[in-house]
Amino acid sequence: MQDETGTPLSADTTTSAAPAPENVRGRSRLFALMTVAGVITLAIDQGSKIWALATLTPGVPRDLVGSLLRLNLIRNPGAAFSLGDGVTWLLTIVALGIVAWVLLAARRIGHTGWAVTLGILLGGAIGNLVDRIFRAPGFGRGHVVDFIDYFGLFIGNLADVAIVVAAAVGAVLSLRGIPLEGVVPGRHENDDTMDDTTADPAPEHSEQREQPEQREQPGDAPR
Repeated sequence: MQDETGTPLSADTTTSAAPAPENVRGRSRLFALMTVAGVITLAIDQGSKIWALATLTPGVPRDLVGSLLRLNLIRNPGAAFSLGDGVTWLLTIVALGIVAWVLLAARRIGHTGWAVTLGILLGGAIGNLVDRIFRAPGFGRGHVVDFIDYFGLFIGNLADVAIVVAAAVGAVLSLRGIPLEGVVPGRHENDDTMDDTTADPAPEHSEQREQPEQREQPGDAPR
């Protein structure tokens, strides 16, 4: 439908439904960034475990910062930092769930910080999952290689560190109000404009003034 000047009055909805090419390229770039962060994290974790197995002797700790931080090689059947012994199968399933959640969430990434955070989380989760699947004593029941002794209280590895760092950064992003999808330009401005227009609606009869009533004074005779 057109007006007299030839301008269409109805908007074309077929073109607006398709995603903008810039958004597609941006999301692909963020997914690639997440993948790179995950691969680097996984490579560092597995490389450090190979080094620990080749260099350290179980039960013979090496001091790094006195007795506060030491290298102490163990095989851990439990969760992060040597917690949760005896539930290796359950922990394997939990790790698989974390990996699946990250891969699903990756489809909605719209912020660089979240891309790096999810990549680090993914690399750490896969790092320990590789141990549980491929190391002794068997498939899905493998013991994770831990070698970083914290204050003599618990022992972990770099995959555990990556998971904790990712959780901390994710909490900071959430507290700053940055969603996983990122900030869409113009969305908040439009929301503010709508709030301003709806909060103080103009009264329908603001231009109409009340007319004062004319009262008859006492003693006035009707004419």
